[in-house]
Amino acid sequence: MSEGPFKPGAIADAEALSASDDAQVHVRRWWRLLPRVLTHPTEVFVALRDDDHVDVEARSEPILAIVLLAGMAAMLLTPAWGRLLDEESFDWIVLAVVTFIGGLLYGAFGYFLLGFVVWLGARGVGVDTAARPARQVVAFSALPFALSIVVTVPAIVFAFGTDWFRTGGADDGAGRVLVLAIGLGFAFWSLGLLALGLRTTFELPWRGVAGAMALAGVIVATLAVVPSVL
Repeated sequence: MSEGPFKPGAIADAEALSASDDAQVHVRRWWRLLPRVLTHPTEVFVALRDDDHVDVEARSEPILAIVLLAGMAAMLLTPAWGRLLDEESFDWIVLAVVTFIGGLLYGAFGYFLLGFVVWLGARGVGVDTAARPARQVVAFSALPFALSIVVTVPAIVFAFGTDWFRTGGADDGAGRVLVLAIGLGFAFWSLGLLALGLRTTFELPWRGVAGAMALAGVIVATLAVVPSVL
């Protein structure tokens, strides 16, 4: 007995399932590529040239993880977090929750702002690209700084404890400077990856990379100065 023709709904379901499976393959590929940012960054930045919609969307999960960790790593090093426990109503649980939420917001703000200014810088040296690829280059470049939290958090907890989050205490002086220097070292690593990403993904000469990053730096500096002038 021969089977009847497929119904349109069944065909649509089969196509949706196939598309979902394909999307998951791309997502898993980008999770596998993520550690290679640290060891073989050129390979990752070449992969970012792919503008296939499924592949571009598949990068969202790793990027979210990087943005969250980078935001939290940055928040821990800010002066505001250095006096958070001066407020008596705060304890470790509240501190952890506030750091998580603040890191997500801070990371998202940095992702879009830095992505935007890098995009403007790239456009300024003649790169014809959309903003999203520029943001993704920024995000993957930020992986070293995001992972700095694996070093800075144990250093803060075991060396300073709650003093890190209070005015005065054991973290005053050389101790705090050392932790900040560690974070800065990871930030410079990320900055170097950003330069490599601009050169590799957008195929810029080094002179173009320097110009794009200089323009982005000028924009960031301007945004930082304007509020104090107004």
